[in-house]
Amino acid sequence: MLAFFLLFQLNLFGSNAPLPPKFEAQTIDNNISIGYGLALGDVDGDSKPDILLADKKQFVWYRNGDWKRFVMIENLTEQDNVCIAARDLDGDGKVEVAVGAQWNPAETSDTAKSGSVHYLVRPKDPTQRWEAIELHHEPTIHRMRWMKAADGNFYLVVVPLHGRGNKNGEGEGVKIMGYKFPANPRSAWQTVTIDNAMHMTHNIAIADEGSAKENKIYIAGKEGVRLVQNFPGKTGAPNAEKIAGVELGTGEIRVGNFGKEKFLATIEPMHGVAVAVYMGEQNPTRKVLDDQLKEGHALAAADLLGLGTDQVIAGWRSPNAENKVGIKMYVSKDKSGNQWDSYWIDDNGMATEDLQVIDLNGDGKKDIIASGRATKNLKIYWNRN
Repeated sequence: MLAFFLLFQLNLFGSNAPLPPKFEAQTIDNNISIGYGLALGDVDGDSKPDILLADKKQFVWYRNGDWKRFVMIENLTEQDNVCIAARDLDGDGKVEVAVGAQWNPAETSDTAKSGSVHYLVRPKDPTQRWEAIELHHEPTIHRMRWMKAADGNFYLVVVPLHGRGNKNGEGEGVKIMGYKFPANPRSAWQTVTIDNAMHMTHNIAIADEGSAKENKIYIAGKEGVRLVQNFPGKTGAPNAEKIAGVELGTGEIRVGNFGKEKFLATIEPMHGVAVAVYMGEQNPTRKVLDDQLKEGHALAAADLLGLGTDQVIAGWRSPNAENKVGIKMYVSKDKSGNQWDSYWIDDNGMATEDLQVIDLNGDGKKDIIASGRATKNLKIYWNRN
């Protein structure tokens, strides 16, 4: 029976990837404070991706290879750090870094007490301390990503958790902003409002790998997933569109490839229990892959097994009904995406706050990186498939 199933996978996806998946865990730090957010990219210019982490009071990076930890900046604000974004914007092979701090989700009005956005200026030696340039911010800054807009410029997309003055997710809409990356980061950064119609957002996904004129911003929040298509940049942005059928409260959102089709992967609701996929871009159909999470807080969609379609990787941070935290991978069994199997990546050893995927060692296989809140750890899961 097992041989038949593996042959079925081989015939369906044109791959001999073994199932169940094989990942080898390596703990590179077992003393983090919270591990709010991860980013990946080449910090030191050696052509190998490094790991960047927004921890409680420090922003740090871990050097690929020996995984030595370097503090970029610490005690930036009175409250905790919360998010980090890294991407090579000027083509020099080294990432530019922005961060969010002053994490105070209960304070939705006072800009001095809640939310901060800073650009970090790299020193000549990136292992030394970086300089922070304070930018405009809204209260409850929560997530940020770099993206390339239709005008050809890079923007930092910044997402608060609440709108100003919000109480219980009601009130003003969340002001999602784009910060244009200037030639001189010490100069004024132009900002534009991307959307302000949603109430309580939690995460975003950026799709701009192809032409900048075909970029997409997916926003997950209380009202489901909404889409900004073709963000033009400095001229402003169209209103975020509702996606028919994707209207349940959503905490995490990622875009996956299923052959020639796209799908959306979600964790529902915010800090939710369910991993779901929405197959197809027009009138998508919803399929629940798992409903046994507790405080699901991390999500990825990528082909780690060489199957020709993306798998979904999800993590949660509080013990579920089985008294377990962890990370699971969900693998489609058929061409329609109607049947999926689940496999443990980490069984009760990672109270997952965030996770990312990238090929860390250049072997052509994407690895998983995750940070754990209650477990206080940062792990690499090396792809041995």
